[in-house]
Amino acid sequence: MSLINKSIHPFKASAYKPGEEDFLTVTEKDIEGKWAVFFFYPADFTFVCPTELADLADHHEQFNEMGVELFSVSTDSHWTHKAWHESSDAISNIKYTMLSDDQFHLSNNFQVLREGEGRADRATFIVDPNGVIQAMEVTSEGIGRDASDLLRKVKAAQYVHNNPDEVCPAKWKEGEDTLTPSLDLSGKI
Repeated sequence: MSLINKSIHPFKASAYKPGEEDFLTVTEKDIEGKWAVFFFYPADFTFVCPTELADLADHHEQFNEMGVELFSVSTDSHWTHKAWHESSDAISNIKYTMLSDDQFHLSNNFQVLREGEGRADRATFIVDPNGVIQAMEVTSEGIGRDASDLLRKVKAAQYVHNNPDEVCPAKWKEGEDTLTPSLDLSGKI
């Protein structure tokens, strides 16, 4: 079942955020009025996951400039996130919040929990300032995601959110032409 245009459920998660003096508790209230990306991955101390999280860290400033809160999410504990951050060169560059879903609430709410494994699928959700899911992507274990493409998707979601009478065509990039759906345009593309 698609979660597109559905509101996220209330949640409460422990988190590690580099630079903070203590662990955090994050709830749905923390993203009210903001754009957010929930970036689920199977596990800390693995193979594809650190490449993805490091790529996201490389683009963190661009997401910040767009008003987007980044949350990486796995079913590992917030303690494990901290240990991974302190021991991995790739992960040590992360400045965004790393959520612990060790009780599986977020993975269940976003419907990405792998039954019988206690791990989440590799999945990405773009959530608008109203708490509504505007985009989602789920890939198999061996397929890593690209933060630059995620940036493009967030820009498109923000554009459409701010310009509800327009849509972004395939490969749309910020500043390029959009489309205004109409009866006259139907069949002419």
